[in-house]
Amino acid sequence: MTMEGEKTTAPAGSAKRALVGRLSWGLADQAASSVSNFAVGIYVARSLGVTAFGVFSLAWVTYGVVLNVSRGLSTDPLVVRFSGVSDVSWRGAVARSTGTALGVGTAMGAVCLLAGLGLGGRLGPAFACLGVMMPGLLLQDAWRFGFFAAGNGRKAFVNDVVWGVALVPAMVVAAHVGSVAAFVLAWGASAAVAAVYGCLQSGIRPRMAEARGWLREQRDLGYRYLVENVSLSGASQLRAYGLGAIVGVGAVGAVRGAELLMGPFLAVLMGLSLVTVPEAARVLRQAPHRLGPFCLRLGGGQAVAALLWGGALLLMPDRLGDLALGDVWRSSSHLIVAITFSVAGAGLGTGAAAGLRALGAARRSLRCQLFASACYVGGGLGGAAVAGTVGSAWGVAAATVSGSAVWWLQLRSALRERDHNSVPEVRTS
Repeated sequence: MTMEGEKTTAPAGSAKRALVGRLSWGLADQAASSVSNFAVGIYVARSLGVTAFGVFSLAWVTYGVVLNVSRGLSTDPLVVRFSGVSDVSWRGAVARSTGTALGVGTAMGAVCLLAGLGLGGRLGPAFACLGVMMPGLLLQDAWRFGFFAAGNGRKAFVNDVVWGVALVPAMVVAAHVGSVAAFVLAWGASAAVAAVYGCLQSGIRPRMAEARGWLREQRDLGYRYLVENVSLSGASQLRAYGLGAIVGVGAVGAVRGAELLMGPFLAVLMGLSLVTVPEAARVLRQAPHRLGPFCLRLGGGQAVAALLWGGALLLMPDRLGDLALGDVWRSSSHLIVAITFSVAGAGLGTGAAAGLRALGAARRSLRCQLFASACYVGGGLGGAAVAGTVGSAWGVAAATVSGSAVWWLQLRSALRERDHNSVPEVRTS
């Protein structure tokens, strides 16, 4: 009996240590990424003021839309279907997936470049520079997801550290130039350095020529994830542009400033998001009955942590806010409570979203995201029309909490449906 107990507990303890290790690397990687993003935001806010920071934020939001296009088509199917598979399968999939990301960056970068040349004014140069930098930005992100699919978060962490190190001299040069376009170039060029380093880390060359084959093979997931991701980031972009039109570009900078204050917690949330889908997929393969509790602990823990962090921000003295954000602090400090509830709602929903992704329930997750995105735009712009920037923030908070409830209802239905059906086969090649 003792021998049996030892044989069964040892693997369980080893698996738990492996899980903690993968989660720890996810947090470390996102910490490295978010520290650099936070530093960029703070540096630009203090260097250029609230209006120019609003212009930079619009470029940042646009990048977020294109990034989610790339993830939906390239890396989201990768982490669902090629997490924990053989090295041969993983390497072939990563080569095609990163090639797809590079192709998306090239195509969408050309669109941004042409749009920037046509816009002129303050926005034009920023968008033109964003277009030039887009391929490197998307390839760097694709390497991160590829490494986490292999359970090798350490390499993703090192890659983000390389980006951060390269960012320091680039930002110094941008500060001497003193324009939004210069900061966009500095941010993107340092990402390109990390993207090239990712090729050296993996020993894999992105295969753009095989992007069409990858899209064809993953079309049952990829195109639904594309619509889902674009609806998420597109809603954010519509809200930003609408808020700028209704209230002013300064309002966009104020919202972005409040989001920066949540930066350390968002680093945790996004760090976990890098590993939650691969881990949920592993739980589904190894112990399907534990998927629901795993997702609940994941989402609930993030929601509680967001509320605690928001509470700490409310106690922060004004002098520290001025030190961090400069003139932006006066506009952003009034949004802390609303942004906190918004992030808590998003954290709660990510647990259910990870479960639906692991189940391959793309139709259900798409419905959830479309609903949540419609609420986000409606709440953000409706609130702006009624009560300006503060109203927009509270509208988004209400929308995020409502969307989270729908995510959990759909996960519960998907788990019940799975209990009555056979386990679908997961492709690994």
